[in-house]
Amino acid sequence: MSTSPNRPVVARGATRLAFDAVEQLSHIVEAMHANIAAAPLPLGGGTDGRTRGITGFVYDSIRFVNAGARAALDAVLGRLAAGSGPALPQPQADVLLAVLNGVIGDHLAATENPLAIPMQLRPEGEPRSRVVLLIHGLCMNDRQWERNGHDHGAALARELDVTPVYLHYNTGRHVSENGRELADLLEALLASWPAPEPELAILAHSMGGLVARSALQLGAEAGHTWPARLRQLVFLGTPHHGAPLERGGSWVDLLLGVSPYTAPLGRLGMLRSAGITDLRHGFVLDEDWQGRDRFERSGDRRAATPLPPGVECHAIAGERDLLVPVASALGRHRDSDKTLAFPESHCWVGEGMNHFDLLDRAEVYERVRNIMTPAGPR
Repeated sequence: MSTSPNRPVVARGATRLAFDAVEQLSHIVEAMHANIAAAPLPLGGGTDGRTRGITGFVYDSIRFVNAGARAALDAVLGRLAAGSGPALPQPQADVLLAVLNGVIGDHLAATENPLAIPMQLRPEGEPRSRVVLLIHGLCMNDRQWERNGHDHGAALARELDVTPVYLHYNTGRHVSENGRELADLLEALLASWPAPEPELAILAHSMGGLVARSALQLGAEAGHTWPARLRQLVFLGTPHHGAPLERGGSWVDLLLGVSPYTAPLGRLGMLRSAGITDLRHGFVLDEDWQGRDRFERSGDRRAATPLPPGVECHAIAGERDLLVPVASALGRHRDSDKTLAFPESHCWVGEGMNHFDLLDRAEVYERVRNIMTPAGPR
């Protein structure tokens, strides 16, 4: 349920980020200063990143003044936030907030920044007995299911007498954190759904497919009843086994750390969100990332998380998807234990399609509609 924040809320969130940036930048500059002052240094991380004496006092003073100014301005803007008009028209604000949350959403949530997106479910239309949950991907929002005048959810509602429910969430948080919260929301939603004995289907794009798998696993472990109501689960370009761009980001971190003079700049790469680093191998559970340095370059150490039993699962990939390789989207892995057991007839590759074509191409919608048509072709 996308809503545009008002001007003081935007200003409050933005100034918090600005002060956070000053603090982080002061640490980076101080670390570079310390390493240069200690030259010549061998390859590696360099000093502990702290300067001494008067120089160290100057950097500490910068951070002390920055923290005081942040607290004072935040208090003023907090009092101004009520009753003000929106800062931007809703579509533009929604897109900007979605991108910001995707890139640093974990930081926004941890610092209680008002720009952090709370997880919400948005039903559209009359409540029918069949519910289709649509879960968007990284740096996107619930309104972006509409592309080039087409929305899979709205089209399914017209043709199949279903109620689309759109999820809006902070994609910068860990996938498993979003999965756990989604599991709880779905339990409450279906328990209070007005239509009798509702059935559920899920259509998930990109990261949304990982969130769906996480919610199913965690919901089952919590004893929820909604997983038993799930009939179909359709993945559109989901990086079940990771995305190469995030793996490329870990190489940048590694290369920056080679020299003590560039090592402090590695902190910039470490600003990217937990949601993004989860995409390196396709993490869906807490144990995939807990107790590990998420920026450490390492192999795929996930525990195998199979597809949910008793659910008709389908994987759709784009032939020209540069973000999610076809093998990852179809759940194929060189380790047979990690390969997801999609039947061959449930795998489909869109010829000439990229990652976002999966949201509006007629061939994709036809495939999705057929999957979700009762007693239709499989």
